[in-house]
Amino acid sequence: MKIRKLGNKGFNVSEVGLGCWQLGADWGQDMSKENAFNILNEAVKNDITFFDTADVYGNGKSETLIGEFLKTCNTPIRVATKFGRAGDAYPDKYTKAVLRASVEASLKRLGVEALDLLQLHCIPTQYLRDGDIFDWLRELQQEGLIKHFGASVETVEEGLICMEQEGLLSLQVIFNVFRQKLVTELFPKAKEKGVGIIVRLPLASGLLSGKFNADTTFLENDHRNYNRNGDAFNVGETFAGLPFEKGLEFVETIKKDILPSELSMVQLALRWILDHDAVSVIIPGASSTNQVISNAQVSNIDTLSSEIHEALIHLYKTVIHNEIRGGY
Repeated sequence: MKIRKLGNKGFNVSEVGLGCWQLGADWGQDMSKENAFNILNEAVKNDITFFDTADVYGNGKSETLIGEFLKTCNTPIRVATKFGRAGDAYPDKYTKAVLRASVEASLKRLGVEALDLLQLHCIPTQYLRDGDIFDWLRELQQEGLIKHFGASVETVEEGLICMEQEGLLSLQVIFNVFRQKLVTELFPKAKEKGVGIIVRLPLASGLLSGKFNADTTFLENDHRNYNRNGDAFNVGETFAGLPFEKGLEFVETIKKDILPSELSMVQLALRWILDHDAVSVIIPGASSTNQVISNAQVSNIDTLSSEIHEALIHLYKTVIHNEIRGGY
């Protein structure tokens, strides 16, 4: 596993991390503690040292499971969590007291004295622009409750607003083969500012795994069912904002015209992201140990050829871009 640094003033992370939304079982099939621990153990065995979670995942379940796991783990793990989407804050109850209470609750669930990284969790743009919340984050940092702070954002505009804040370590963004706008509109500024990039949804909610087809169905409580058109939250968080049927078409085009024979769709999609030097870490989720192993192995795959990169850029610019919905 190769190592990268999260921001100029941050810490080292495995370039492939683990997204822990599924551990909270907010969607899809419920995950047992045994299965969660198997996934976390497999991640550590494969030299993954960065876990990403949030207070709202399973109403604290994901953080609690990670906290219990850390007590049994001898390998140093960096855990990033988030604040801002729980009912006591979202959508318009952001106060210093609510932030502090959330941080203290996350500290307790994770069983740590200070959070490695606290990220604002896709909070409304007006609060990012107002800036008070960043002052509160700096106060908590000075008190030693958080070591670093960052923001998970939905749009380029929000990312640029956040990067004007002193002390911002990282941005978490949706970035994948289907959403390439950030390469030219956000990444150069992040590199200039020394801000680390954490990539969520690298497989576009599984679309880029190449395993779905027109007959694929999802459970009623799976966001890939109920949020296909953004009915619950930003449509970009589901299938990268693409209509499911269009996404399937684009995957088939990639398989037919671009995918080299020696790579799987997952390997192509994840390696493509890691080929961008602005990226610090990708955080694919996993519902099995095999997925953890497969994701981790991408770190050792050679950089994709310029021909593949050019073909994927061309496909995005000529066909995919116009189909993306939602804030971007």
